[in-house]
Amino acid sequence: MQPGFWLAISTLGAVLGTALLEDGVCRAPDGKDGFPGIPGRDGRPGQKGDMGEPGKPAPRTGIQGPKGDAGEPGLPGIPGNRGFPGLPGFPGMPGMPGLKGEKGGPGNTLEQPRPAFSALRKSPPFMGRTVVFDTIITNEEDSYSPQTGEFTCRIPGLYYFAYQVVSSGDLCLSITKNREQVVSFCDNNSAGNLQVNSGSSVLRLAPGDRVSVSTDPARGSSIYSGSEADSIFSGFMLFPQTG
Repeated sequence: MQPGFWLAISTLGAVLGTALLEDGVCRAPDGKDGFPGIPGRDGRPGQKGDMGEPGKPAPRTGIQGPKGDAGEPGLPGIPGNRGFPGLPGFPGMPGMPGLKGEKGGPGNTLEQPRPAFSALRKSPPFMGRTVVFDTIITNEEDSYSPQTGEFTCRIPGLYYFAYQVVSSGDLCLSITKNREQVVSFCDNNSAGNLQVNSGSSVLRLAPGDRVSVSTDPARGSSIYSGSEADSIFSGFMLFPQTG
């Protein structure tokens, strides 16, 4: 017979046997468990699972190692922005004196201007407290004005000024610089005799400074105006300013 015929007969017998067992007509006792089979081969690897949650950091249990050697210097960075200026520092110590310079050539004093004047008081105009010496004796560089009684500085330096004024009574006179009193000289003359009030001073002047002689009416201003004696005002430069 054909193998397919026997396969069909076997399948039918198994189906009928199962039906009889389900109807409770006949049932054989259960057999014993068989022996465990041989483990099968490993299955194929499964698909890659999803990424898990980050794990908690483990406690540090190791001992910190020694400090490593210094690395190579890095490349220079880009220069930063300019900072604010700092506070001025304290002055430094004076430096050592420099070497002595070479001796200069001889100067020509004849070419240097030398302001000098001398003036008498004859018929002066009234200029308030300023004593005007209206008659010129000497006036180098034309620095003295017989109209105002003032010497005007044009060359800075040290100057010497002196006056001698004849009085017939109490007289107080001052040498003034820019209308400010520098030195004052007073003589008391209650007898009314002729006497000389004199004074002098050395002044440092800058261009534009003005020097004159002035009176103090509250303390005496009796200047004699006769022809018996002269009153004089003089001045000249001692040294020009250098440097």
